[in-house]
Amino acid sequence: MFITKKHLSRRTFLQGMGAAVALPFLESMVPAQTPLRNTAASPRHRLACIEMVHGNAGSTQEGIDKNYWMPATEGSNFDFTMILKPLEPYRDYITVVTQTDLEPCEAFRPAEEGADHFRASAVFLTAAHPKQTEGSDVVAGTSIDQIYAQKFGQDTPMPSMQLCIENVDTAGSCGFNYSCVYSGTISWASPTDPLPMTIDPRQAFENLFGDGGSAEDRAKRQKANRSILDGISREVARVQKDLGAKDRNRLNNYLDSVREIERRIQKIEAYNASGVKRELPAAPIGVPDSWEEHVKLMFDLQALAFASEVTRVSAFKMSRDTSNRVFPESGIKTPFHTMSHHGSTPSKVLEYARLNTYHAGLFPYFLDKLKNTPDGDGNLLDHTLIYYGSPMGDSNVHAHKRVPVLLMGKGGGLKGNYHLKCADRTPNANVLLTIVNKLGVGHRQIGDSTGEIAL
Repeated sequence: MFITKKHLSRRTFLQGMGAAVALPFLESMVPAQTPLRNTAASPRHRLACIEMVHGNAGSTQEGIDKNYWMPATEGSNFDFTMILKPLEPYRDYITVVTQTDLEPCEAFRPAEEGADHFRASAVFLTAAHPKQTEGSDVVAGTSIDQIYAQKFGQDTPMPSMQLCIENVDTAGSCGFNYSCVYSGTISWASPTDPLPMTIDPRQAFENLFGDGGSAEDRAKRQKANRSILDGISREVARVQKDLGAKDRNRLNNYLDSVREIERRIQKIEAYNASGVKRELPAAPIGVPDSWEEHVKLMFDLQALAFASEVTRVSAFKMSRDTSNRVFPESGIKTPFHTMSHHGSTPSKVLEYARLNTYHAGLFPYFLDKLKNTPDGDGNLLDHTLIYYGSPMGDSNVHAHKRVPVLLMGKGGGLKGNYHLKCADRTPNANVLLTIVNKLGVGHRQIGDSTGEIAL
């Protein structure tokens, strides 16, 4: 566990009873007499790609006129609009990019007309037009999360993680002769290799921390309702005795976070197994009925994965196209897909903007987690680039122009506090290309990209 100059390996795992818990960054991992900034304490940047479907009220003409999404001013010290307002406390970590189009989402042939919902998610991170097929011969493009993972994720236990909130049955056609695979994931390892997404927080948790023993060990632990930390208590004590006070405190806080998430999952499972009527009866037992609670759990799991460097890459699909889910915590009772077809009626566009604001309003929870997690010579938010957006613009007409794009964090050298308004008809692929190259990939082309944007 210890190597030369008495520093702890960055790849240390605490193992026991079906658990393998990676450690967060500790100062004890820096070789003695070595400046912090010249070591692995300046970590590889993380990338989180997050999709929300059904576009944005700010992409409508009404939304443009009222500045629901797009700031009126460019450059630094831009104005935080209605939808972006919840993020204002994080101004120094926010980069808004507007006026980009995602043309590969459009119909290229008459037979593809009307099928925007059934191909859009496949385009979100690939900027590639999907092949219209109901069979297994799906073709799209390689997504930017996987482009980054293939270059910088191979030395972590998990090259990448894929999470979602609403599953799509990937068998068969979802509509207009498009395979459901296109609607079910935003992550593509290659143009022909879509990656499945995990909806169950329990499964995601076990993927991160529960692979330290046999399936039988893990099953026994869960049946006894025991914590993964119970089996590593001796290992924790052994490591802590050689740590300084600051590192002991940091390790304790990290393990407390692991345990707190585990308790929340256990509580959800107990409630769902109690026989009460569920709002989501077909969902796995670890999935809460509350969309907001589910999203926050997935944010927490990504934060822990990034803190321990179990992975540096995540893709998170926060909804699915044509979902008519209602979000009670938002105070809005109209189903999601129905609301997205607002008929350009000003009052309905405004109501949709309020729903978009609610969705954006959950990000401070994630940003706060990252900012309050020490990481090398800064914090996790300093070393993470979050790409958030939608493959649609004005959902009422299934348009893919002026798609919403928000970058959060300072990963890749982003400075934050910046609004870039691109020239008309700028491909959204240019944003994707810029992101991967700022993260050090060195790519020449993504989808229909024509170059990089000036961030």
